Amino acid sequence: MKTLYKIVFFGLALFPIGTAAQTKYLCRSNGDAFHELRIYEVNRSNREAFHERFQDHAMRFFKKYKFKVIDMWESDSGDKLQLIYILYWPNRATMEARWKEFRADKEWAEIRQRSVAKHGDLLLSTPASQSMVRVSYSPVCKK
Repeated sequence: MKTLYKIVFFGLALFPIGTAAQTKYLCRSNGDAFHELRIYEVNRSNREAFHERFQDHAMRFFKKYKFKVIDMWESDSGDKLQLIYILYWPNRATMEARWKEFRADKEWAEIRQRSVAKHGDLLLSTPASQSMVRVSYSPVCKK
């Protein structure tokens, strides 16, 4: 039993050090802010319809719900055709609230339904989302 207590005590003693090590390399000026990487695998046969819907409608809804788009790219590896973009968020609560509002928008749902009815699936899979926090040695980190 004494051994168990020693292991638990030793583990608890190390926890703050481990936490400090995890944040040591994060840019201090991040605060709660982070970027979100979004990747959509586009159905190649519906490339034009996808880009039209994104440009004409999704971007309008992004503006409506105050999404801050940093940049956007198309990547064509031959195997995959992807739309990749980065969003800036001041904090996680803002991101979650704005995505929730966007997804619940009835007009957006109708636009999606009409485009799928007309063109079929525009995406081959569920969009991937990944949170990114700038590191301290990034050239744009304000120390």
